[in-house]
Amino acid sequence: MIVVGIFLVRLGNTGDYGVGVLTGAEMSDGRTCRVLPDGGPPSDETVEWTARVERIAPLLVRYRDQAERERVTPVAVIDALREENIHRMWVARDFGGGQVSVRTGSAVLQALARVDASVAWQMGVQGAIGRMSDYLPEPVAHRLFRESTGLVVGGINPTGRAEPVPGGYRLNGTWAFASGAVHADWLVCAATLPRDDALPRDGAPLPGGSRTFMAFVPKSAARFVDDWFVGGLRGTGSATFRVDGLVVSDGYTVDGSLLRGAPADRPSRAYGIAYYDFAPFTTASTALGIAQDALTAFRSLAREKTPARATSPLAASHTVQAGLARAEALVRAGALLLADAADRVTACGGYGGEDLSALIRLAAAAVGENTVSAVDVLYDLAGTSSLYTASRLDRCFRDINAAVKHITLARTNFEMVGQYLLGGSLLMRR
Repeated sequence: MIVVGIFLVRLGNTGDYGVGVLTGAEMSDGRTCRVLPDGGPPSDETVEWTARVERIAPLLVRYRDQAERERVTPVAVIDALREENIHRMWVARDFGGGQVSVRTGSAVLQALARVDASVAWQMGVQGAIGRMSDYLPEPVAHRLFRESTGLVVGGINPTGRAEPVPGGYRLNGTWAFASGAVHADWLVCAATLPRDDALPRDGAPLPGGSRTFMAFVPKSAARFVDDWFVGGLRGTGSATFRVDGLVVSDGYTVDGSLLRGAPADRPSRAYGIAYYDFAPFTTASTALGIAQDALTAFRSLAREKTPARATSPLAASHTVQAGLARAEALVRAGALLLADAADRVTACGGYGGEDLSALIRLAAAAVGENTVSAVDVLYDLAGTSSLYTASRLDRCFRDINAAVKHITLARTNFEMVGQYLLGGSLLMRR
């Protein structure tokens, strides 16, 4: 084994960071092979962008307990993320973004989640909603993502209602789980139109006659309810907000039916990938980072802890050794599945159709199931040590069990993909 790079590592359960090493295997011709958690070699782009996370990791550590207490990420952390442009990493360069690959963005979110899952979750949400910039008119996308430096987040569950008015729509509704909205300049609000107006702009009827669209509104137009009292992902500030009677210009909306296909080709387009094929990578990457953090925390604990009335450390237990290995296999398998899906979506883009969509949803669901299972195993093996809120395993346990509640990681995706594999439709849910 030889050293091929350095990175920051946590020192036990102290919350402090030190310098670690990135190792690789030495090949017969003397070359070395650096590897990521998914087993692949990092690209130059991935090395550059994960280094941005390493630079701000000590700051994330300094503020993560405060974020837990206050249920929102401190401004200093968001400012650091903005300085590194991480909040725009999945936005077109024309709109001030990094336009990084799916693989690189996934690696960044995993690296963030290994330090603070709430921060990773918010950057993932911003990354997913940032993908709508390719669907918006270019002047609007420029205003939202380049002229504005705040987050663009909100609610994509269509819990709002809209009615057509000259030049746009009158919007009413309430949206929950608005992660990162405290730090937003703009909010996206998913809404439905009355059945009589339920035709997309190309005139083709949608299933059930319904039409969903995404409206972008300034945060100042919303009223917030401080209701984010939860177990996991506490620092995301995922509160509820309401909009009453706001008229939204047509140019600030995206027809929901378009998001299942790749955005129209244009010089500013960052990715020829459907929005709904992109979003699962954000949640799944965060889940992987949480599980990777749990594995690191458990290995440290197992070496240091001698259970009550035992004569040897936890690490000497055959049961613990087997459990850790199984957890490692679950997380690694999930990482490999997600990396494969990332490579396929990059190669196929908007041409993969429902076969590609099914593969992505299957990979994300497997990551969700594997990571929560792995963390649950480690939490149990740690015994009473995992009960304390000061324990990283407690934080990982709460965060992963919150993350997998997201629809992109839900086990219902297995049912929907299975139905598709047997010749049925690929539904979101029944």
